[in-house]
Amino acid sequence: MNLSKRFLVKPGKKVRLKDRDPEDSAGYGKKDRAKVEKLTEQNIRRLDELQYLLYAENRRSLLIVLQAMDAAGKDGTIRHVIRGLNPQGCTVTSFKKPSDEELDHDFLWRIHKAVPNKGDIGIFNRSHYEDVLVVRVHELVPKDVWAARYEQINRFEELLAENNVVIVKFFLHISKDEQLERFQDRLKDKDKHWKISPSDFGERKYWKEYQRAYEDALEKCSTKHAPWYVIPSNRKWFRNLAVSQILVETLESLQMSFPKPAFDISKIKVE
Repeated sequence: MNLSKRFLVKPGKKVRLKDRDPEDSAGYGKKDRAKVEKLTEQNIRRLDELQYLLYAENRRSLLIVLQAMDAAGKDGTIRHVIRGLNPQGCTVTSFKKPSDEELDHDFLWRIHKAVPNKGDIGIFNRSHYEDVLVVRVHELVPKDVWAARYEQINRFEELLAENNVVIVKFFLHISKDEQLERFQDRLKDKDKHWKISPSDFGERKYWKEYQRAYEDALEKCSTKHAPWYVIPSNRKWFRNLAVSQILVETLESLQMSFPKPAFDISKIKVE
């Protein structure tokens, strides 16, 4: 099953999140959970092989962007899908409220610094898209400022792609009811109290505004060189399969190969 095609936001196409079911699991039901988890494990092992090849080839890097409403599973995706990668060649960057230094630069300055080196994999937990999401919803800058950023983001991502950065962007799509249930679970579990704050519940008042902001970001910024995928994420086990499978499909499509040695291997003598 080609999950890349199933969940791709086609460039130039309208996006309506209400038409995308966060319960969608590509035909897999709860009874298939064990099978799905086995497939996910196979993908994780394959990602380890592909990461090794990416590092050996040292021609390009992979940038994974994760965006979502609160509690949709950005941390969980990193924990369950990325855990099989070699940490020496993998960096996770979380973008929170900009510092004073970051605010003294353009909004992409802090992002560009975190782009992975050739041969490496970088994961963005939130990203430059916050500057057309939370900034828009809470009117932190004028409309003419954030509205210009879609094209600025596209040009930035095109620059990265031209310099051999492979970009894959995931929007983890959950329902408002599922978010509330996850918040309630955090309140019940003392080990998860640190993950919840009053502001999380306050942000729920802006659910529709965030959905519209995401729709515009997905629609305006899904391109051939930096595609967006809307991943149904109400079912965590399927979310993990979908993300891992799309990453495998993306890396395999690069048709990477190990570099040839710069010397004659036959002339090396082991004594």
